[in-house]
This record gives sequence, structure tokens and C-alpha cells, in this order.
Amino acid sequence: MPRVLLIEDDRAVREGVRLALRRQGHDVTVAGTGEEGLALLRTFRPDVVVLDLMLPGLSGLEVCRRIRTEDQVPILMATARGDDTDIVVGLEAGADDYVVKPVQARVLEARIRAVLRRVGGAPNPDGIPKIESHGDDGELTIDRAGLAITRRGVPVALAPSELRLLLTLSASPGQVFSRQQLLEAVWEHSYHGDSRLVDACVKRLRTKMGEPAGQPRYIQTVRGFGYRFQSR
Repeated sequence: MPRVLLIEDDRAVREGVRLALRRQGHDVTVAGTGEEGLALLRTFRPDVVVLDLMLPGLSGLEVCRRIRTEDQVPILMATARGDDTDIVVGLEAGADDYVVKPVQARVLEARIRAVLRRVGGAPNPDGIPKIESHGDDGELTIDRAGLAITRRGVPVALAPSELRLLLTLSASPGQVFSRQQLLEAVWEHSYHGDSRLVDACVKRLRTKMGEPAGQPRYIQTVRGFGYRFQSR
């Protein structure tokens, strides 16, 4: 039974979402403030966090940042406004995906199921080594079976979307993936989805991998098309 931590200050929304998710078989714990949510994160140990962006006191953005300093649990951000700036900032803070409120229960459920599937990483194509090294000195190691990434021997902690994006790109070095292809492969958005999900995730991934600003070594931008992984 998937464990969901819902952090939402509006009581009516909180109770409605809790009931809907419980009907879908989730074990749901709720928090009305960011501070309460952070405390429950350590005791409840959720499989996914549904986080309202506009919380009183400790904002949803700050909660997201604090979660990411200690945990890579999937975070689904909920925003009432759908404001471009809020969404981009939320994604760059570490959210794996977002929904705009009010959101239908079936849509929220589908997004939760999709983000939970990312925890398992990406499918491993035939012929791809389970453990591979990249870079001239083999500084980047990708363990596909163990879902572990190291750089110069130091583990790199990645959120599920970041890990799945890296596994998808690195499975085909040199191949250019459009943003839409990556949305379908990583986020399972079969419709014309929001390319900001991809761009924000790439930005976070580059930062965690220690990529030089403006001159990424591994995840390269192909202007007008998308991204590719460069092994050497």
C-alpha cells in the first residue's frame, strides 16, 4: 500500500484529497503546515509527498528545499495558480512533477502512480552493461541494477525523476532526445506536456553531477531539439 504524505493547509481540500486517495488504496497521512509536514516526513516515511505550494508560514518551496537536503522521496507539487514562475521555481527546488488545483482525483492518482513507477528507474535495454563508466577517467559510474550513481567514487543522491532521466539518456550515448520524448519516457506524459519539467530536471541533475556551468560534460543541450548524453 503506497504511503502518501499530503501537506495542504486548506482543511476542506485536505480532507477531500485524503478520502479520495484512501479509496484508491493509499495509506494517507496529512499535515496542515510545512513544519508539521517535515516532522511527519521523518516518522511516517512516505513513498510520495503531495505538497501544496502556497502554505502559510513555512512555504511549500522552502519545505521542498528542506526535504531535498535530506531525502530523495518523490514530491508532487500542487499549485492553485498555475503561475509560470511558481511552477519553474518549484521544479528547480526539487519537485518531480506538478498539478494545478483544483485537480480531479483520477488525475492526481495517475500522477502519483507515475511518479512512484520512476522509483524503479528506467528499463535497461538489451546489451547495456548493468554497471558502466563514463568520462575519460571513468569518473562517472552508473549502476543500473543497483540504481546507484557515483562520481569519482562519491555517491550522487538523485530524486526518482533525475535518476530516470539520467538512465534514459545514458542508455543511448550521442542520441538526441526531444523534450517530448523525454516527457513520455520519464514522466509518462503521452500528451504534449510541459517541457519545463525536462529543463528543470536537467538543471538539477547537472548541478548534482558537478557539471561546469555553461559547459556540461555529460548532459548536453542540442539547441532547437533537446538533450543528449555524451559518454566521453
